[in-house]
Amino acid sequence: GLNSTYLAQKYKFKFVTTNIQEIINDDLVKNIIISTRHDSHAELIIKSLEKGKNIFVEKPLCLNREEFNKIKEIKLDNQILMIGFNRRFSPLIKQLKNELEKLNSPKSFIYTINAEKLEKDHWLNDPNIGGGRLIGEGCHFVDLLRFLASSKIKKFEVDNIKGEKLISETFIAQITFEDGSIGTINYFTNGNKNFQKERLEVFCSGYIFQINNFRELNIINSFKENKKRIRKQDKGQDLCAEAFLIATKENNPSPIPIDEIFEVQDKLLKGVNLWANVVFLAWVILDYPQQQ
Repeated sequence: GLNSTYLAQKYKFKFVTTNIQEIINDDLVKNIIISTRHDSHAELIIKSLEKGKNIFVEKPLCLNREEFNKIKEIKLDNQILMIGFNRRFSPLIKQLKNELEKLNSPKSFIYTINAEKLEKDHWLNDPNIGGGRLIGEGCHFVDLLRFLASSKIKKFEVDNIKGEKLISETFIAQITFEDGSIGTINYFTNGNKNFQKERLEVFCSGYIFQINNFRELNIINSFKENKKRIRKQDKGQDLCAEAFLIATKENNPSPIPIDEIFEVQDKLLKGVNLWANVVFLAWVILDYPQQQ
């Protein structure tokens, strides 16, 4: 396509093609970055892994259980399969992680996302292409809480705003971790853009930590309030990509353990399935008298 050719020239790519298989089959290509629409992720991951490539895939891993099982069946031969969960690489998150590791007790998380509402026909809201915003974007926030909790997810439940259809843009996810930590992810699209887009609060051992839009970290305890600011917002995108490249170059383990990637994906799919079953059951109950 014209856009691909233009970008290749602009950023001095040596080669450009619209033939995906040509890239996957090229022995000189060791690392593959997948940034296509969500419905193609699983197929490209499987084909690339089978050819021995390292993979960086822009979230999500896949859209359904069948795809997930196929990916898990592939044995990784010193390969890296990494998802672009960049927030765990943010400088402020790293500082927060260091502080939390000093406090040996369960944590309470409140993560509020003030997201933009999409058009009804947007591809992300198509369950067969984008998978909806829980799968397509919510995975970011589930992974981040999993990272900060340093504990496996024990329970994961999702509920959406009353009256919305199966693929909801406004939902709450509640998480319980094995160490006793709890978390709530508020993903709201019915707010206002004048409010900050992301706010994370952590309550633990007499401390309250708050990250505002990845520009400021507030630490509050009984002694004082400490604020740490950075010049510009940093959600960790550059550091995430850099970590992948260093790992592939130096043959290091994946910057994000594959077990954690699979754990987050498994819980998301279970949450979506439970959500779908509840919505379907409600539809049957409400619609049945009309059919009679």
